[in-house]
Amino acid sequence: MRPIAEKANPLLMTRSKRPPMAGTSVVFLRFARFLIGVCLIAALVSGLAQTAGDKLSRVEPLPQDSETSGLKEMLLRLHTTARMLHTTAHPDDEDGGMMTVESRGHGVTIELLTLNRGEGGQNKVGSNLFDVLGVLRTLELTASDRYYGVEQRFTRVADFGFSKSADETFQKWQGHDIALGDIVRVIRTLRPDVIVSRFNGTDRDGHGHHQASGIVSREAFRAAADPNRFPEQIKEGLLPWQAKKYYMDNVCPFRSNECPEKDYTIKLPVGEKSDALGMTYIQFAVQGLKHQLSQGAGGWSVDAGPHYAFYRLVDSVLPKTTDESGHEKDFFDGIDTSLPGLASMLGTEESKVHFLRPALTQIAEKVDAASAAAAKNPMSATAPLADARQSLSELVPKVERSHFSSAAKHDLLIRLNEKLNQLEQAYALAAGVKLNVVADVPVASNADDAFMAAPGQTFNVIASFSSDPATKESEIKLDLPPGWKSRLRSTEFAGNVEITHFVVTVAANAAYTRPHWHRANPETDAINTIDDPRYATLPFPPPAVRATAVLSRGERVSAVCMVKYKGNNGAVLERALAVAPAFSIALEPATEVIPTSQTGTTEIRIGVKSNISTAADAALHLEVPKGWTAEPARQSVTLQHVGESKDFEFRVRPTDLHEGRYELKAVLEYQGRSYSEGYSVVTRYDLDTFYYYQPATEQVSIVDVKVPAELKVGYVMGAGDDIPTVLRQVGMDVTSIPADKLASADLSKFGTIVLGIRAYDTQKEVVANNKKLLDFAASGGTLVVQYETGVSDFNSGNFAPYPAHLSRARVSVEEAPVEILAPDDSIFHFPNQIVGRDFERWVQERGLYFMDQWESKYKALLSCHDPNEAPQKGGLLRAEYGKGTYIYTGYAFFRQLPAGVPGAIRLYVNLLSAGHEKRRAR
Repeated sequence: MRPIAEKANPLLMTRSKRPPMAGTSVVFLRFARFLIGVCLIAALVSGLAQTAGDKLSRVEPLPQDSETSGLKEMLLRLHTTARMLHTTAHPDDEDGGMMTVESRGHGVTIELLTLNRGEGGQNKVGSNLFDVLGVLRTLELTASDRYYGVEQRFTRVADFGFSKSADETFQKWQGHDIALGDIVRVIRTLRPDVIVSRFNGTDRDGHGHHQASGIVSREAFRAAADPNRFPEQIKEGLLPWQAKKYYMDNVCPFRSNECPEKDYTIKLPVGEKSDALGMTYIQFAVQGLKHQLSQGAGGWSVDAGPHYAFYRLVDSVLPKTTDESGHEKDFFDGIDTSLPGLASMLGTEESKVHFLRPALTQIAEKVDAASAAAAKNPMSATAPLADARQSLSELVPKVERSHFSSAAKHDLLIRLNEKLNQLEQAYALAAGVKLNVVADVPVASNADDAFMAAPGQTFNVIASFSSDPATKESEIKLDLPPGWKSRLRSTEFAGNVEITHFVVTVAANAAYTRPHWHRANPETDAINTIDDPRYATLPFPPPAVRATAVLSRGERVSAVCMVKYKGNNGAVLERALAVAPAFSIALEPATEVIPTSQTGTTEIRIGVKSNISTAADAALHLEVPKGWTAEPARQSVTLQHVGESKDFEFRVRPTDLHEGRYELKAVLEYQGRSYSEGYSVVTRYDLDTFYYYQPATEQVSIVDVKVPAELKVGYVMGAGDDIPTVLRQVGMDVTSIPADKLASADLSKFGTIVLGIRAYDTQKEVVANNKKLLDFAASGGTLVVQYETGVSDFNSGNFAPYPAHLSRARVSVEEAPVEILAPDDSIFHFPNQIVGRDFERWVQERGLYFMDQWESKYKALLSCHDPNEAPQKGGLLRAEYGKGTYIYTGYAFFRQLPAGVPGAIRLYVNLLSAGHEKRRAR
């Protein structure tokens, strides 16, 4: 069964006045294995990790993680100490079915380590690309992870676009060591029993990132145990760790539920029904995967039939764990994962802590008693859970005082403290404890306007606590970052709910809520810079403010401080309280293209938004290159309240209009401070919320480009791109045609119609009106079709005027030499002369989804290829159709034009001008 990609999502993915840029990556999925990853109910044991109360969540907990269902699952986790690390390359590569079985079915603590954030991929539901897409995909993946029941980690390497080999990938990633070191860091932090790689590190994996992921994952299995590898981590306090076993996926035929017995070690029944989930494990995992809409996963589904995950054991430090046929029942065969089994980890040193095994056995018995009690009445489980927690809290300091090797003690304490945390969570679920924390501020009209705490600001916080009558809290306090202050204002009771009011003041130097990573140039950099090492491998930094309730017997329950706002349907939603600068500054758009023929000035628009409640009188100016002028020199900015925003226009005149690239920077001055960056709110109805920051700069490309006079272009948007903006900047007359208006639109007033990227994939109206589009061309118009990803649908739909076969062929090296195959064709002469230099300075890739077969009525215009591959000639085809022209292009203009690449702009204008050579150029 082939997953069906969802059509374009009408809901806004990011809200920003400035369209951020993004990248491309095609992921090869395996049916039922492409799945999932992160949001462990149990807290991560590393000091750098987020606790359950730290979750960046405005989304309600899943029913399976709440109340009685959540208690049963937490008790399942308390019965095992098993730990797993699952490694992949991109979001949506993960085997969600496998993780859901192990986490929700067996109680295993799992971390999903995704090497990059998919920031180089294509976006099925919008025009956002590059790092803002990385933020979005991180939110999507962590939403999926809630279903898998796992925690999420990342490395520093970025998705720089599609790669065909591990060699190319490692060249971009500056060798093995950056990715390898980050995997080793995660292994030394989590200390997993088994490592399970999604990929095997061979050509079989397809994408070069996939291959690289398999290679470094296998290297990390042994490297993490070697103190001479990445010794800087040892100096930081991380200790070497040798996982027991290493498995790899992708060993059996694609999308197959059958596999030769010699090829696998484990056959895991991911299609097994789970009573707790109400469906099969893989179906539940796919429910999580559906949140990855930018990958087109919204329409994917899996039937209720048998499905299996196959894995091969490829490295181990244990005695033989396979049976006579070479198979195992589970990843943890041969490993004692019981609670008393923690004592066995000490080996001969167990005798030095003779009290350990008996104590662990007693705690395990109390957990058993809690499970039996919970089956009858969840509240009756509180007593044995409290006893188990008390016993474990007394055991931990005894272990700390004991004399045995520091490495063994370090690992044992990590695992004991994890169980202590799980016991507290189980107790809270059994006792019906609820702690809600909200900022006491007006409900905003949308996510953009929701309250953002600014440095130096004071606001109110309300914490409400409730539980069963037998459970009391002794204290509620706010956990604040350094420099913040709070004071208790009042406490009151409403029935069995205790409501506590706090007054909070934000530190003057408070850190903003922003990604802890960045790339100076997202178009070219393949490694992220980590701005705050504390969060190096986390999805995002933890929220700034949370409250902790200390219960009468010492149990602790935490909750993140939330902010309320109204969703599109009027419902009140929540997002974690965020910290932002007093002012957000953004230039629109991010890139400005100025033709060398332009006379006069160019208008630059700057958006300013206030995050402070008092009236602000500030001054705004634009920094321009030497010799340029900006009018006016300064503008006064007066904003009266939180969330108010205004646009300001400056007129810029370059010194000269020679082709080149320049930068403009907006600076706002207020009370002795300068502000020169802005943020976009990245969210969606089904996701948490985070923020993408960008400097308040605009890249100006001065381009020597001519455009045909009086040519009217109609642009039908597909998945979303910023090409029309650039076309208007260079002087073309472009009208957007909504896809749902295509049937009634009068196309005769246009000379050229352009279909945006993936238009047939994402807009059903384009498919329905294909004949109308072809008739437009036959009547004398020019129809330009850009790349499509639905290969089989495009081919079976016969959307092209003459037979042509779309393929997945692509040229991923942006510097790949390009040969002009038909130098006499007007596309290379009108209105711009196209020569070899026009293919210089392209970004990320040459093109994707080229044709590989076509009828002779088409003319191939260009040829290029990746190193050591045959020429690809199907990236730009032209055919005369009736009185007009049909053009198919797979070249990545959707990346080049927003990046201001001069040659790509000239060539694209020529494509739109094809068939209109009698017009004069200007």
